[in-house]
Parts: sequence; structure tokens; C-alpha cells
Amino acid sequence: MNLHLREKVIIVSGGAKGIGEAIARTLAVEEAIPVIVGRSAADNQVVIEKIEALGGMAYGVEAELTDPAECEKAIRLTVERFGRIDGLVNNAGVNDGVGLEKGSYEAFMASLHKNVVHYYLLAQHALPYLIKTKGPIVNVSSKVAETGQGNTSAYAAANGARNALTREWAVELLKYGIRVNALIVAESWTPLYEKWIKTLPNPEETLNEINSRIPFENRMTSPEEIANMVTFL
Repeated sequence: MNLHLREKVIIVSGGAKGIGEAIARTLAVEEAIPVIVGRSAADNQVVIEKIEALGGMAYGVEAELTDPAECEKAIRLTVERFGRIDGLVNNAGVNDGVGLEKGSYEAFMASLHKNVVHYYLLAQHALPYLIKTKGPIVNVSSKVAETGQGNTSAYAAANGARNALTREWAVELLKYGIRVNALIVAESWTPLYEKWIKTLPNPEETLNEINSRIPFENRMTSPEEIANMVTFL
């Protein structure tokens, strides 16, 4: 693809692992400059080095996104380094299994901070710069918001909020020419998914059963396929 992203500064939250890493690497292939925001500077650096080895450029910001002040810091450091923001990919999050029967107020609220509050805060802090560049926003979300899963009330609620925020922001930011889209992920084989499968009594059997129920090619979507769509958006 040639999406005219050369030297565009695009923030990718959770850009050091799984789908986020694939997004960062795909953006770099398109000659954009992904800003990898994650809690581990070491993990961020690993991805930066992979991108640089392929002739690309990337930048890392260590930030614990469950802390509102760290969300502001991520945007501030990006602007201090580049003077602009050309796009935002909200991606960081985790299906943390906070259900209705086995959950608590504290765990539920903590999960919302892990999975959706930073979507709002990163977008809010980045907005003045996105207005200047008409930079798009992509929110990575999950089918759990639409289908349910069981035993993951907080994650389902967070993804429902991600989808609602996407629609709301698309309306609010239309006057600035800013596009806002969500990409709804179903089954995708990532390190987090693999970790979850291994916690089950019969992981290989369960994985085969899941794949057999996926209509398209009886397989999960790869992080790279998701990254291609995010980069296009």
C-alpha cells in the first residue's frame, strides 16, 4: 500500500505487544513514525529496534495508561519530540475476567481504567494537535461488546463504551474533518490470547473447537491483518 503516511506521527497505545506491535510495524512500513506508548520502556525499545532494522523510524513513550497523568504525559512528550500528532490509535487493553458473579466494585472500576478511560484521555489531550492536522482516530475494540462472552462484564462494558465513544466522536469532530472509526476484533491469535488458552483444562482441543466455528477459513485473524486495516483507516 501507499497510503501517503510518510513522516506522519501516529500514536499507538499498547504498541509493544500483539496487535499494537503489528500496527506499529505496519505503519512504519508505510513510512509513518509510530509513537509506541506502553508501560515497559524495554518492551517499547524492542519494537523500535525491529522497526529501525527494517529502515523505519519509531519513538517510544513509557506510560502507565491507567494513571490519568501518564496519559497527558504521553501526549506531551510526543509533541515535545515532534511538534505534531497526525493520528491516534487507541489499542491498549486486556480481557481481565472481571465478571458479575466473581467481581467487585474495585475490580470493575480498575478494568475500566485499563480498557477505556485512557481511550478518552489520550484523545482529549491529543485533540488540539489532531485538529491542526485533521488527524484520524482509530479505536480498536472487541466483539465481546456485541456478543458477550461470560465472566467478563467489565471488559464487555469497556468495549461497549469504546464503540459508543467512536460514534460520538465521529459526530463531534465532523466539523474539523477528523475521521473516527472503530475496528472490532473477534478472535485473533496474540500472546494474550495464547496465554488465556493455556489456562484452560484442554487448551489444544478448545483452540481447535474455536477455530472450527470461525466461518472464514476456520482460523483466527492475524494481528498483521488487523494492522493492515487500522493503517488503511
